[in-house]
Amino acid sequence: MSENVNNQIEQTKEDINKLEKAKRDKFDELVANDKNPFLITKYDVSNHSQEIKNNFDDFEGKDVAIAGRLMLKRVMGKASFCNVRDREGDIQIYVARDDIGEESYTDFKKYDIGDILGIKGKVFKTKVNEISIHASEVVLLSKSLGVLPEKFHGLQDRDLRYRQRYIDLIMNDDTKKTFIIRSKVLKEIRNFLDKRDFMEVETPILVSNAGGASARPFNTHFNALNEDLHLRISLELYLKRLIVGGLERVYEIGRVFRNEGTDTKHNPEFTLMELYQAYTDYHGMMELTESMFRYIAKNVLGTMQIEYADRVIDLEKPFMVMSMIDAVKKYSGVDFNEIKTTDDAKKIAKEKNIEFLEYHEWGDILNLFFDEFVEDNLIQPTFIVDHPIEISPLTKKKIDNPRLTERFELFINGQEMANAYSELNDPIDQRERFLAQEKLKLLGDEEANSIDEDFLTALKIGMPPTGGIGYGIDRLVMLMSNSQAIRDVLLFPTLKSLDQKDQ
Repeated sequence: MSENVNNQIEQTKEDINKLEKAKRDKFDELVANDKNPFLITKYDVSNHSQEIKNNFDDFEGKDVAIAGRLMLKRVMGKASFCNVRDREGDIQIYVARDDIGEESYTDFKKYDIGDILGIKGKVFKTKVNEISIHASEVVLLSKSLGVLPEKFHGLQDRDLRYRQRYIDLIMNDDTKKTFIIRSKVLKEIRNFLDKRDFMEVETPILVSNAGGASARPFNTHFNALNEDLHLRISLELYLKRLIVGGLERVYEIGRVFRNEGTDTKHNPEFTLMELYQAYTDYHGMMELTESMFRYIAKNVLGTMQIEYADRVIDLEKPFMVMSMIDAVKKYSGVDFNEIKTTDDAKKIAKEKNIEFLEYHEWGDILNLFFDEFVEDNLIQPTFIVDHPIEISPLTKKKIDNPRLTERFELFINGQEMANAYSELNDPIDQRERFLAQEKLKLLGDEEANSIDEDFLTALKIGMPPTGGIGYGIDRLVMLMSNSQAIRDVLLFPTLKSLDQKDQ
């Protein structure tokens, strides 16, 4: 770092320290005059900024009470203007000494950007037609003792935005809009599933057997029972137990945890939705998924043509369907229908410079080809179907080709958005699949599943034919909010601690 940049940083720190000292001095003066704002416990708010602006004809001349953060102040002798920001946006306030009283006006002139105010007054339009509130009361509800970034540049450092999301939400409207979209997406998912008679449930986060996905779990210890436990990596196995119990249509939206690296698509703690429906299969899950994505886009964004980066994703057209084998053939030129053995698969992998592990089999190699040659090309919504059995330990085999399974993944803009099966409900076959996973674990595959005896007991009781699917909620929000990184749609993403950041 150059000496000039270091000097600028030190100067900025010195300026911030001076501003914070000045704010603290003002607060001490308030306390000395029995005006400590932190003793105030409530303020009755009647309306919000955008509500007033959108319905001016109904509000003109009427009394309102709002509250929010002081973002701009222009003091002009006996009258002043300021901008207050609440949850919906900014609104201008006209503050006159003769209307709020000389003492209150003197206090108002000392208020700082960042202070939280309560305002009562009448709604009007200024001479330049700006909808405003003519204040009859201004109350300091909370004193800001920290310093916000300056107005025109805001909070630009991305790492700092993630660490101090509270400031990011204050200074960057796009950030607030993203999380409003996130909230609406979750609301519309629930509305859609409610109309289809699904029941929302909750299952354990701390589990003795972290199964249902290929991922490395986080481990912990429960002192009271002296037992090792894991944070769940999936919602699947407990939700299937509920299908066995006769609930028929269930879903859960919750956090899962996978001990993996971070990048633009991955965070070790993320939100997953899984749903299970008795008496349907993966084709039923395709119909549900296509319908739900359109429903969400229409109700959240008002359109099914979604702008994402420099592309338009069209959710209105029927989603494409392509088998994994056909997709690999299309984009790599290799036809796995003609490759019959694991040895042949490894041979062609070497020719194409695809790295694999010694214990990988035919289906694993097919999946590696898919990852290398296909995924990035799937821009418009595409269902990739019929995955190999080696990578699908919880999925029914295809009757006409038992080395493949009744499974699909939905891809949009090169990202996996959903993963669905015709669920394996044969307890004998499921035990054999678990045993195969145990062998992989012994060979060094840290993401392989372990045998879950209680789940096998549930399957022995009897699970009906069932379709199931998991959706990455964060990636769905990325799509709906035109966000390029998963951290942009997580309020508090996982970050390296500041103590470790420079090591």
